[in-house]
Formats: sequence, structure tokens, C-alpha cells
Amino acid sequence: MSTAAMPDLHCVWDIRAELGEGPVWSVHEQALYFVDIVGQAIHRVHPASGARASWPTPQRPGFVTPVSDGTLLCGLKDGLYGLNPASGEFHREVAVEPSLPGNRINDGCVDSKGRLWFGTMDDGESTPSGALYSVTRRKGGLDVLRHDEGYIVTNGPGISPDGRRLYHNHSPAGIIYVFDLADDGALSNRRVFARISDGYPDGVVVDSAGTLWVGVWNGGRIARFGPDGTALPSIPVPGALNVTKVAFGGPDLRTAYITTARKNTPAERLARMPQAGSLFSLSVDVPGQEPVAFPASEFDAMHGMTLERD
Repeated sequence: MSTAAMPDLHCVWDIRAELGEGPVWSVHEQALYFVDIVGQAIHRVHPASGARASWPTPQRPGFVTPVSDGTLLCGLKDGLYGLNPASGEFHREVAVEPSLPGNRINDGCVDSKGRLWFGTMDDGESTPSGALYSVTRRKGGLDVLRHDEGYIVTNGPGISPDGRRLYHNHSPAGIIYVFDLADDGALSNRRVFARISDGYPDGVVVDSAGTLWVGVWNGGRIARFGPDGTALPSIPVPGALNVTKVAFGGPDLRTAYITTARKNTPAERLARMPQAGSLFSLSVDVPGQEPVAFPASEFDAMHGMTLERD
């Protein structure tokens, strides 16, 4: 395992989340959202002003993503929920896997066409009952499509800059898969892209050059891979043992925001890592991809109006 020089990490929010996850940048707000799964909360920080806000969730949240009308779409334990940040009110838009009460929704992302991708997992982390889904906005609601299954813990989804590849993790097996992604959202040709042995692959994000940035659970680092699967020097995150995911943000998308977790960190390690579970950042040379918001209406979806409105 090749490791890059110690980065100049900055603690953005010393929140010490039990299971910080799912960072996502809002272009419209110039703010970062992320979740604490175990703490059942959604958090937002505005880096320029330092303003912070939090919303308690009625169930464990797996991800949150901006919607083009200024609201949020959240993956909670049993389904996809809309959240009005002004009121803090949630409403369920669609149930997911109602016949599998032991499952929950985990990580998610929105591709350049405004499709949402997310995975489910066994909350007990022992049964291969998880699956990979996509979501599109249709008249009358959301169209949820199941693409792949047999996962104990799903993580990832990440999309290549050309929109032709989707990366997805089977975390307990240490495997990062890659699929061919068609224009219509069909997935095919699943194959092993890379493996991680020192720790477990968690969330994935892909920068504008096609490099994968993978949080490593129980690994204290961000693993990186080139588009051809070549392992690149990893980036150590000395503040936490469990590194969960990266998101690129800032006005130029050259700030990497890193979520971490305190969960499953031995007490002696926490004594040496008091800020474990906090949100960190570092400056990068290659920017991330332009974030896309999930469409608020069928009209937005049909006309490609997926960027957040002013």
C-alpha cells in the first residue's frame, strides 16, 4: 500500500458523529450536507460563513441529496423521503423493500442525467439481502428500479465523468465493482475493478479526471484508483480510524470534504483520535465533478433541469 505525504487536513466541524457519512455539495447553497446514521441526523455546514444546521431524522438516514427546488431527498431506513429544510418536516415519497424489515438504505449519489443511485444493506451486516437501485422522477412520483443484488453491505455508488461507468462496493468482501452504464440507465458487465484488503471500502466519489476516492473503514485513509484500476498513493486521515466518504466542494470544487465515524473504534484509539467522527477537509489540485440535483418534477426530469435553481 503506497501512501501519499501527510496532507494538510483541516477539521471543518468537530461534531464527533457516531457514523458520519454521505457528504454532498450543494452548488446553490455553497454548503455541504452529510448524515450521522447512528445519531439519526442530517447536518449542513456553510464553509464561507461557518453557519451550521442540523435536522433530526425519524429513522436512520443513509444519504441526503439536494433537489432542484431547494428541498432535500433523503434515504431513510425504509424508503425515500422528502425534507423541507425550512420546516424540518419529512414526507415519504416511496417505500423501499417493505418485505425486508431488517434492511436499510445506505449510500447514494445522483448522476449527470439526474438519476439517483443507492444501495440497501442488512442492518445486522450478516445476510446478503442488499441490492442496488436507481430512481427516476416520473409523473405521479418516483420510479425505483432494482439492478443488482446479493450484497451484505453496499457502499459507493460513484459515476465516471463520461457517465459510462458506475462503481459500487460490496464492503465486507473488500470489492469495488464496476458496471457499464448505458444512456437509458441500464447496467451491464459487472466485474471486479479493485480490491482493498487493509480495511474495507466505504463510500466512493469520482473526480473530474476519473480518479476514484474511496473511504476506507478500519483503514484510516482514503484509497485512490486511476480509471484503469491502478492503485494510486492513498491519503492518510490521522484523525480517524473509520473514513467513510469524500465529496468535492467549494466554489472551484477543489476542496475534498471527508466524513468519518467513531463507531467500532477501540477506546484506546479514540483517546488518540479525539476528533474521530468529525468532518475534515483538504485542498486538492484536480476538481470534482459538478454536482447535480435530483429533479423536483417530471418537467425538470424531461428537460434536464437538474441543477439547483437560484
